[in-house]
Amino acid sequence: MAQSQLFDLVILGASGFTGKRVLKQALKFLNAPSSPLRSIALAGRSPSNLSQALQWASRPNSPPTDIPLLTADTSDPDSLRALCSRTRLIINCVGPFRRHGEPVVAACAASGCDYLDVTGEMEFMERVEARYHERAVESGSLVVCACGFDSVPAELGVLFNSVQWVGESSPYRVVGYLTAESERRIVGNFGTFESAVLAVDSVKDLKDLRRSRPARPRPAIPGPPPKGALIEHEKKIGLWGVELPSADATLVGRTFSTLTENPYGLPGRNESAEMVEKRKAFWSSVKPAHFGVKIASKHLLSIFVYITMGIFIGLLGKISFGRSLLLKFPSLFTFGVFSKNGPTDEEIESASFKMWFVGHGYSKKSVAAEGNRKPDMEIITRVMGPEMGYVTTPIILIQCALVLLSQRDNLPKGGVYTPGIVFGATDLRDRLQQSGMSFDVISKNKLCS
Repeated sequence: MAQSQLFDLVILGASGFTGKRVLKQALKFLNAPSSPLRSIALAGRSPSNLSQALQWASRPNSPPTDIPLLTADTSDPDSLRALCSRTRLIINCVGPFRRHGEPVVAACAASGCDYLDVTGEMEFMERVEARYHERAVESGSLVVCACGFDSVPAELGVLFNSVQWVGESSPYRVVGYLTAESERRIVGNFGTFESAVLAVDSVKDLKDLRRSRPARPRPAIPGPPPKGALIEHEKKIGLWGVELPSADATLVGRTFSTLTENPYGLPGRNESAEMVEKRKAFWSSVKPAHFGVKIASKHLLSIFVYITMGIFIGLLGKISFGRSLLLKFPSLFTFGVFSKNGPTDEEIESASFKMWFVGHGYSKKSVAAEGNRKPDMEIITRVMGPEMGYVTTPIILIQCALVLLSQRDNLPKGGVYTPGIVFGATDLRDRLQQSGMSFDVISKNKLCS
């Protein structure tokens, strides 16, 4: 195969637990009718492991013979630059991203190659935005992090709830209640747990980074900032919830900040007139709201388990010895929620998620303007899908890649952005619905004042 071939897509870290599932999803669209995906390459430290991943992802068929296995290492900048020179898009599945992600973003931003990943690590995302946004704008590299379960269901879910507030009505607060459901007990991947532990260690770095940067503009939202209780019971959906320290709320806030600066969204690098109108119409219908995410359960006891697990991670994650204990015995400190072995295929197939978006707001501008008037309107929407980490995440990531490859001129020329602001006005939600996820309006109600 010619060294100069330009691939549509390179999957970096394709032999990892998540990477090989991303590869399996990508193979469904390789050379498929109407698919923009015509060439794939795999990259990682070990060609042998990449070969095994390709065999696994191709089952029950024989692996394609025209997929190159390229050697690349996140600690070797030359190998990353060479990778970028040979592809339109890199999908990065090498985590934890705090340790391994920045060199890949740097190489993409320098070369003009586009970049997607599945991180949920807030410090990493804000660091690469601060360091590489301007360079990516200049080179034309579109860098979009968190294109998996973190944080596309939350971003598109909030936007879906937002556009239900039509006419003079406007949302004030939207709370996402996340539940994981399974016929079997399912354990989380160790990589996800490791990222959560390292996030505790990066809290100071994140605070310092935010203090060093200019404040982002905030959208005008009616009413004072909401004050939620530690544990909330949402009777309408029958769930208890406690705050989930994920990236979702921050990314939604960044999307709304970008929208405040660009009320009609971000223009594409060479977008069609049809897309200009579609983009302006969509973002004109979006009404920002305060947003938070809670991990939820029908059973209050489960909430206390989540709180205890969070205390362990929060306290032990602050010190080196504590982090080593957490990473050595994940099952012990999470009551079996996470394990080094990860879930089995049977556990993955039996699992699903639901994310309820409970929005409270005002039916008219005049009501919102009445001082501390309580919201008089409620809209509940829901996003559902298969197992979040190993089924939904690859589906989302590959659909984001297909949108990027097929509609590149309708997307921003370059820069480091959130999934919501990049993909919100595209057909990504329709694609996800065709791939096993659903976006539903559950109820619209007037509330007693």
